[in-house]
Amino acid sequence: MSVWPAWKVREDGGTMAWFHVRLAFADGARVDTLAVVAGGGVSLEDVRAQPALSLEDLGALAGWIEGPLLEACGVTPAAAAAAEQLVSRARPAWPRGMEGRRLIAQEYRAAQEDGVDPVLAVMCATGRSRRKSLRLISQARDAGFLTPRHARR
Repeated sequence: MSVWPAWKVREDGGTMAWFHVRLAFADGARVDTLAVVAGGGVSLEDVRAQPALSLEDLGALAGWIEGPLLEACGVTPAAAAAAEQLVSRARPAWPRGMEGRRLIAQEYRAAQEDGVDPVLAVMCATGRSRRKSLRLISQARDAGFLTPRHARR
């Protein structure tokens, strides 16, 4: 595996670094990627493979290159593990209906008690966008699991 830097961008107190990554296999197969390292995690921006990768292999690609890529950036395994707990691209299974609304309310209240942004906590728990998380919180309020946002007159 070959890794070489493409460019870095600093913003909001953090750094995002892009890298070209090449995996070459003994049978002549090759995978070229443009990967981004930010917040202790790896995202793939572009993938070119010869021959084409199966969906299963494409899903495993980030795992193949993550360790060596993070080492090239100087990111420690502990920092990467902490960032992985905070951010996950895979959407976890979340129950629908009243059970889901009850769990949303629990996440929301637990975040409030911990002094953390409750909307962000719901976003992390459900894997949903901010807009969808706000909608879920509103549904939990309407179901009576959370107090009303504003007192109505």
